[in-house]
Amino acid sequence: MKMSDSNTMQVDLPEDNKMDEGLYSRQLYVLGKEAMLQMQKSSVLIIGLKGLGVEIAKNVALAGVKSLTLYDPNDVVLEDISCQFFLSESDIGKPRALSTATKLAELNSYVPISVISELSETTLKNFQVIVITDLPLQQQLTINEFSHKNGIKFISTEVRGLFGNVFVDFGDKFVILDPTGEEPHQGIVSDIESDGTVTMLDDNRHGLEDGDFVKFSEVQGLEKLNDGTLYQVEVLGPYAFKIKFDNSIGSYEKGGIFTQVKVPKTISFESLSKQLINPEFLYSDYAKFDRPPQLHLGFQALHHFITNNNGILPRPHNENDAIELVKLTQNLAKKNQITADLKIDENLIKELSYQARGDIPGVVAFFGGLVAQEVLKACSGKFSPIKQWLYFDSLESLPPNDLYLRNEETCKPIGSRYDNQIAVFGLDFQRKIANVKVFLVGSGAIGCEMLKNWAMMGLGSGPQGKIIITDMDSIEKSNLNRQFLFRPKDVGKNKSECAASAVIEMNPELIGHIESRLEKVGSDTEHIFNNDFWESLDFVTNALDNVDARTYVDRRCVFFKKPLLESGTLGTKGNTQVVIPNLTESYSSSQDPPEKSIPLCTLRSFPNKIDHTIAWAKSLFQGYFADAAENVNLYLSQPNFVESTLKQSGDVKGILETIFKYLKNRPYTFEECIRWARLEFQEKFNYEIKQLLYNFPKDATTSTGAPFWSGPKRAPEPLEFDINNDDHFHFVVGGANLLAYIYGLKGDQGEPDRSFYNKVVSEIEIKPFSPRSDIKIQTNDNEPDPSSNSSDLDSAELKNLAASLPSPSTLAGYRLNPVSFEKDDDTNHHIEFIAAASNCRALNYSIQTADKQKTKFIAGRIIPAIATTTALVTGLVCLELYKVVAGKDDIEQYKNGFVNLALPFIGFSEPIKSPQGEYNGKKFDKIWDRFDIKGNITLKELLDKFQQEEGLEITMLSYGVSLLYASFFPKKKLNDRYPLKLTELIKEVSKKDIAEHEKTLIFEICTDDKEGEDVEVPYICVHL
Repeated sequence: MKMSDSNTMQVDLPEDNKMDEGLYSRQLYVLGKEAMLQMQKSSVLIIGLKGLGVEIAKNVALAGVKSLTLYDPNDVVLEDISCQFFLSESDIGKPRALSTATKLAELNSYVPISVISELSETTLKNFQVIVITDLPLQQQLTINEFSHKNGIKFISTEVRGLFGNVFVDFGDKFVILDPTGEEPHQGIVSDIESDGTVTMLDDNRHGLEDGDFVKFSEVQGLEKLNDGTLYQVEVLGPYAFKIKFDNSIGSYEKGGIFTQVKVPKTISFESLSKQLINPEFLYSDYAKFDRPPQLHLGFQALHHFITNNNGILPRPHNENDAIELVKLTQNLAKKNQITADLKIDENLIKELSYQARGDIPGVVAFFGGLVAQEVLKACSGKFSPIKQWLYFDSLESLPPNDLYLRNEETCKPIGSRYDNQIAVFGLDFQRKIANVKVFLVGSGAIGCEMLKNWAMMGLGSGPQGKIIITDMDSIEKSNLNRQFLFRPKDVGKNKSECAASAVIEMNPELIGHIESRLEKVGSDTEHIFNNDFWESLDFVTNALDNVDARTYVDRRCVFFKKPLLESGTLGTKGNTQVVIPNLTESYSSSQDPPEKSIPLCTLRSFPNKIDHTIAWAKSLFQGYFADAAENVNLYLSQPNFVESTLKQSGDVKGILETIFKYLKNRPYTFEECIRWARLEFQEKFNYEIKQLLYNFPKDATTSTGAPFWSGPKRAPEPLEFDINNDDHFHFVVGGANLLAYIYGLKGDQGEPDRSFYNKVVSEIEIKPFSPRSDIKIQTNDNEPDPSSNSSDLDSAELKNLAASLPSPSTLAGYRLNPVSFEKDDDTNHHIEFIAAASNCRALNYSIQTADKQKTKFIAGRIIPAIATTTALVTGLVCLELYKVVAGKDDIEQYKNGFVNLALPFIGFSEPIKSPQGEYNGKKFDKIWDRFDIKGNITLKELLDKFQQEEGLEITMLSYGVSLLYASFFPKKKLNDRYPLKLTELIKEVSKKDIAEHEKTLIFEICTDDKEGEDVEVPYICVHL
């Protein structure tokens, strides 16, 4: 980094300033390469660098634009650091823009950061996007007028306590290239009628909407439809749609695939001056449908108040200032014909006045993510922008006033870094926030954002406060694009430790109050995260990326009755869920439907889309380079491997044949590895296809006389190897290098030499194909799998095959190196091989091929991610956190959030109440309630206790998988067990000791009520 003068900062870019796909890998799946390249041509100006301005700048810098320029004429003051995470007390008195730029430049070496000192028209002309976060309204109007005339995209936004807004103006003609970012729908046609009705095959949903466009391919009888013409869709139902076409071109015979085509859409925006008078709102919370018009006037009135009071904002909870703001709002309403009859909500506008000086990390993060995504839309044309105003508030995050008094005295500044939060919540509640003890599970993308917000809040920084983070992962390069607490120097280090250090730097008051752990939270670490640990917590926050871990933490929170804040993102989509003991359902109460699996017969012989060929290619990779090598090693190291394998079901013959091949045909040179890969190409993409067509010729019919190759079954064509075809070539390159790896041979050093490969493969003798009549091919999943068998030691063929294997004693110490799939290393040939194998198979079946990026996404099961969504979602979580800390017990105060920034859509719902049960007239909570029993009592005492106190007869009692008691047990067994303590009974039945760290025992029971009816009741928790 170098300073060119006192007002400008330049960042040295890497010499090769092309897109770093390793850094942007997760984001590429959200935005696409074309959108990313467009962004990297756009220069962005951000005006105002308080909390909101820097949050937007951070997200835009991580996403990657051509350049990012900052403007802020002010020096740093103490209250800036309440939300400005790049500033510290040592920056007070220094220029806010320069202090910010220094830290911002560390985020992404591909985005140059500069600072300007004036806002002249000459300067503004240099930018494609201008974002204003902190300027008087009159100045905003002037800049917007200039930007609107000059085709510059304009965004203005501001936050005031728990309130905020954003205004978007992308000009008279803004082209949206892809409104939703969803994968284009594709489907197989079963019929096209003369009136244009198109029906789907096998009741598969088409997923289209009215007005969508489609094109057709592979239609027989109406071949004119295959010429690439786009047809607009009228949806008739989930399985049919209608198009307009000239039905004189023929009549439908069979086949056909429709593919949705994204057609660019042009929309128009009005200038700020027009929109102030006649606003167009995007509603963020339909439960507050009446608020946007009120806040639209309230925020304008706030600007008038500032102008009238020499740039001074209303004082926290000052009644005179609030009354003045109400009058200004009422006057504005009367001046505008559209709002003349609007009755102003005085309490709402007063609250805006009370909070005007507030800066709340959750609100800042919400708008920072939202606005940064609008910047990316402006740069790329990807996704639908906000039209044109969005207002948001979270007044329900305020604590109850009877518990945490909010007035002019309790909300006044005290000279601390938290003054802008005290202005909103009051001093008592700020102290409550500082003294909570919280557990953060995970410190990846969501975890980093959460910790940053917590550091700004001062969460856990008080005398009794504590933050515990755990994460067993280390930092990878691709994390840097969205896990903003990490820097390139941190790659390879532990996430939790680096995250803790980073937020201590943001807020030194966390020193001694934040603890980083490396253990995974799960059943095998319950001796570490034990009862005392969980009971000490005030609440838990998940920042996890998998359902199993989330479910485990959820179960722990239910057991220990701890609130849980849950969230997740998927590209531009995000969700938040709040779990409150004895109030809401838990995370595990609902679950997503299971992923639809690909039928085996489709995978093996009848693929019809690229997902099928990628799954097949990954399976091929696993078989060639992982399973085969592992089976060889097991054979060489386990004396009874063959015998145990022969007793298994499945493809026993295939396992033994593979071991034989990998030991008998061991390569000794890299050239032999190339020959192997070339012959495997011939086997997979030529011989096996010819065998399939031998079994089922192209004119084959089914038992009903219908064509066999129809519907989803596409007749394949064998490939002839061509060294100049990139997919053919890279199959051999990837295969040869991976085989060399498992045998410990040296492969390519650098880029492969195509001429060298050509020389090796040209010397290979390729035998002509000879069909086999004994090969059986499964045509649907209802047929038996030909590769599965239940062979035993009497099978002569298998015994002979086993006997032919070389003796392990002759290969003492010899082992292969199984490959472990790693998607993010572009030099290891893993994705190269899978992409090439998938594309070769796609070429067999005339399926559109995929680039390496899409293959990596599908094969690596990568979760698409972008910093903007993560910031917004964590902001929403933090707004729920205030309610949890306040101990609110009204379910209507809590909100589960659902967002899709691409559309854009923001919605909220009230959490679902936990289900209730009843026995003997007593109500109970089916999720949160249980029978708590103190002490290690006997079985007889337990049975009597329930009979006497609950009116319940226990008919069965179990611990884990052990049935300890049942009323139908023989009398002698019962008499033997009655006097046993519960711990003795468990040991007696399970033959296992109870772990030393275990302080509670969970028993499931079946019971009869007073009427002798079987009733559902809670479980028993015995506290030892």
